[in-house]
Amino acid sequence: MSLELRPGIPLHEQISSWLRSEIEAGRFPPDGQLPSEHDLCQRFDVSRVTVRRALQTLEADGLIYRRQGLGSFVCDRRVAQGLVRLTDFAQDLARAGLTATSVILHRAQEPCPAPVAERLGLEAGAPVLRLDRLRLGDGEPLALDRTWLAPFHAQLLEGHDLARETIYGVLEREYGIPVLSGRYRITAAAADPELAGALGVREGEPLLVIERTSRTVGERPVYFQRRFYRSDRMAYELELARDPGAGSNEGGAMPLREFEAVFRAS
Repeated sequence: MSLELRPGIPLHEQISSWLRSEIEAGRFPPDGQLPSEHDLCQRFDVSRVTVRRALQTLEADGLIYRRQGLGSFVCDRRVAQGLVRLTDFAQDLARAGLTATSVILHRAQEPCPAPVAERLGLEAGAPVLRLDRLRLGDGEPLALDRTWLAPFHAQLLEGHDLARETIYGVLEREYGIPVLSGRYRITAAAADPELAGALGVREGEPLLVIERTSRTVGERPVYFQRRFYRSDRMAYELELARDPGAGSNEGGAMPLREFEAVFRAS
């Protein structure tokens, strides 16, 4: 981390620009602490007044927050959206203020793996459609979806451009098949070479994995999906709230009020 100060440009502007670029490059993570004022003064050989003006600029722009006696910290600029709701990827990102696009990487029939067959109520090895889509937000890869559909629902998607249309949309709009419920499982995995190449991360990078079985009327499975999220771009937040009328039983369970996915702004 270095900066060569240039003549003719106010020093505080050069320092704030350098700090901004370091934050945007991810060298200072959300809620991470910036170098102290003393360290910045020594690093750039400038006065404390100059450093404070640079920090004030970043604070005014909403990039950092300052805690008395502790220093300056990077704002968490991730945007909340309701993944927990029964919505599709495009709807989720729209709530986060991002434009969703998709690229189809694989679309072919194959024998159903045993773990997937169990979730779809099929025999292991039965033919299923496997659909892999790279999911992007504002043009940047955020996730890779691997979806398996039984033949009945898969045939309904024939002729549809699933890079532009959603499974939810096609089934509900064209065939009156609503997705009414879903069972989620959240795990983690290391990026294998295929996932790393698609998502633009290093092999072995930790990924957040969301497994979902989506069901329609009568609890009939529609598809099983594994979504591999870049963990540097996405996290989960939840909020619990006790019913005010339930008393003050400290050992009692608190109902889940919100369960939100958050995407970190690039």
